[in-house]
Amino acid sequence: MQAKTLVIIYVYPLIRRKTINNLRGKNRKEERKHELGLGLNCDLRFLLTAGRQRETIGEGGIGGARKRMRWCREVFSVRGSGSGAHAIAPSVAPIVTAASFCSTSLVLPFQNSLFKFKFTDSSSLALTHRKQLLPAALPLTQPSTSREDDSHFLVVNFYHFVFIQDPQAEVAKHRSFLELQDLDINGRVYLNEQGINAQYSGPSKDALAYVNWLREDNRFSDMLVQISPSENGHTFPALKLRYKPSLVQFEGGMSHLPLLDSSMRAIPLSPSEWKERLEAINKTDLRAKDYHNRDSILLDVRNGYEWDIGHFRGAQRPSVDCFRNTSFGLSQEEITASDPLSNVDKEKANILMYCTGGIRCDVYSTILRKQGFQNLYTLKGGVSHYLKNEGAAEWVGNLFVFDSRLSLPPSIYYTGATTEAELTPVSGDDKFAKCYVCNLEVSELRHRNCANLDCNLLFLCCRKCVKDLRGCCCLTCTTAPRLRPILNGMQRYKKWHNYRDMDLLEQ
Repeated sequence: MQAKTLVIIYVYPLIRRKTINNLRGKNRKEERKHELGLGLNCDLRFLLTAGRQRETIGEGGIGGARKRMRWCREVFSVRGSGSGAHAIAPSVAPIVTAASFCSTSLVLPFQNSLFKFKFTDSSSLALTHRKQLLPAALPLTQPSTSREDDSHFLVVNFYHFVFIQDPQAEVAKHRSFLELQDLDINGRVYLNEQGINAQYSGPSKDALAYVNWLREDNRFSDMLVQISPSENGHTFPALKLRYKPSLVQFEGGMSHLPLLDSSMRAIPLSPSEWKERLEAINKTDLRAKDYHNRDSILLDVRNGYEWDIGHFRGAQRPSVDCFRNTSFGLSQEEITASDPLSNVDKEKANILMYCTGGIRCDVYSTILRKQGFQNLYTLKGGVSHYLKNEGAAEWVGNLFVFDSRLSLPPSIYYTGATTEAELTPVSGDDKFAKCYVCNLEVSELRHRNCANLDCNLLFLCCRKCVKDLRGCCCLTCTTAPRLRPILNGMQRYKKWHNYRDMDLLEQ
């Protein structure tokens, strides 16, 4: 195996299922302390990165022991057991001379420093000590290609409708470029005959290298690319680069829609033009009963939960929680209050559509065009492009994003915007910035998933209800068999196997 620098991403103790079964009973808590204190029958699950080759040790419980030990024999020379175990990995990383493994901490000599970690909770480590050692044979400063030097991560979003004759070959071309350039990119990149839709994260150099390469192709040279910072590294767990029949999920698919015909899509408005239109619309009474009879209608083509943390003034809350079920303006007979396009004059009314990045509006506008709506307008680049150019003018709250960050304040996009999101309600809907459980105002405009894995509801919750319900959305979920720990701050839940063997550690 070629010598490469070894980087530990995360480490945490894994108690085997056999041990857990033996600890059931009245004295489980005391026995658990004894278990962790001595490191008996404990193992460490950790993710290692050797250059670009990623391996995971300790996947699963006792069933993965044979595979785990086989991997260890190939990479490490294991000595001792329990908390006294040591591992030496000269063949993988000459810089890493030794690592001491125990159930509560990790000591790792790396380059010319000694790093000591402790477990802060059931799934993460905190650096508690760093001791400078003698100068190492290799310098601390790595070449510019080193992942450790490029600590500034970016999130890149773009889409483009263009005819691709052989999308499968296009996918292979993209994959080949990423592999040959050894780019560290995680996210979703979908291609089909109608174009491309991409959201991904990566170190700034890698993230920009991919989109710059793509722009060299005349088919994608004029597409709008939106970039935002990520303070906590990758915002996606892995890369999904593949052919997909629909670039966005919609009932009935997208292949039959005239997306490649720009005349069938809504007319794009620049952020400044959009702002002027909104200011004109909002001079009227936003709570008037004749909402459907106004000359201009502001249509939020997102999900209801996105509206709950941020929206443009005057936009009615969408009645759907999944874009694929959107049906505004499609009913020929029934007129409902939840449909902002019902009873609207299709030939005279101006429909102003907006979404996060613009693609949902482009898709849905072709459907409305086929339904007879004449005056369709869309916000070019979506809300993210607007916030970057105009700040929070006419905007209330934060912007929901579909990555691990979930919620972004306007200041992320526009340096002149206020850091604190405005929380003044501007519509008759009482769901904005309200706790799903108690209906009181929340202090943080950021959703969380229910701790009950089998529910996993995405909801807003105040701190008191988070504590009282242990991160669940209701009392019923608190007694569910597959409960995950409460997450704090900007964390997102990982796969279930990260929690299933660690229920004892949560007590």
